[in-house]
Amino acid sequence: MGVALVVLAAGYGAAAGWLLPRAAYRFSVEPGEPWRDRCLQGHRVRGWLGPARCRVPAEVVVRDPGGRPPGSAAPHAYGRRAAPLAALVGALCALVGAAAGARPEAVAYVGLAPVVVLLSLVDRAVHRLPDVLTLPLAAALAAGLGAAALLPRAGGDWRLALLGGGALGAAYLLLHLINPDGMGFGDVKLALSLGVALGWYGWGVWSAGAFLGLLYGALYGLFLVLRSSERGHQGYAFGPFMAAGALTGVLLGGFGA
Repeated sequence: MGVALVVLAAGYGAAAGWLLPRAAYRFSVEPGEPWRDRCLQGHRVRGWLGPARCRVPAEVVVRDPGGRPPGSAAPHAYGRRAAPLAALVGALCALVGAAAGARPEAVAYVGLAPVVVLLSLVDRAVHRLPDVLTLPLAAALAAGLGAAALLPRAGGDWRLALLGGGALGAAYLLLHLINPDGMGFGDVKLALSLGVALGWYGWGVWSAGAFLGLLYGALYGLFLVLRSSERGHQGYAFGPFMAAGALTGVLLGGFGA
C-alpha cells in the first residue's frame, strides 16, 4: 500500500510539474504589470498550463540547414523546460507522500506541493509572490487539513495547524515591519500557508521548519556576500528557502507520526 501511494504521488507530481512551465512564465512579472500573454518572440501564449513552448510559426530569415524555407514553422521554447521540472516535482511529491504515508493529510500535502514549487519559481525569477497564488494556497491547505482531521488515522491537529499559520504569519509580519526591504509582504502571505503545514504536526515541527527556513536563507545570503556577489547586497528571493525549511519540517513530522 505504501509503495503504491508513493508511486501515485510521484505520477501526480510529474504530471503537475510538466504543466508548470507556462504558468511560471506568465506569472513572472514585476508588481503592477499584467500577466505575460506573449512569448519572447511576441506570439500569443494561450492557456496557463503546459510546457513553455510556442508552436506558432516564427520568422526564419534565411534557409536553415534543415532545408526549411523562410516563414516555415519553427517551434521555440520561451521558459523552463518541462521534463526537468516534471522530474523535480515528481520526486518532491513522492518524498512528501512517503513521509505522510497512508494518512488523510497526504492528499493535502501532495496535492498542493506543486503550487509551492510554482511560487518558488516565480519568486526566484522576479522576487515576487503573487496574491493570486499565496492566498488561495493558504485557504486550500487549511481546508484540506480540516477535512483530513475529520477522517480516521489523521496524524495531526487542525487547531494547531491554524494557530501555526497565524503564528508564522505574525512572525514574518514583524520581520517585514522591521526590515521591509529585506522581507517582502509576499513572504508574510506565504508564511501563512507554510505555518499551517508545519503546525499540523505540532509546535516542535513548527519550530524546526520555521527556524530552518530562516537558516537556509541566511546561509545562502552569507554565501553570496562571501563571493562578493552583487546579489548578496541587492537582495534575493527568500520564498524558496522558506519552502525548503517547511518541507524539511513536514518530512520530519510525517515520518515521526
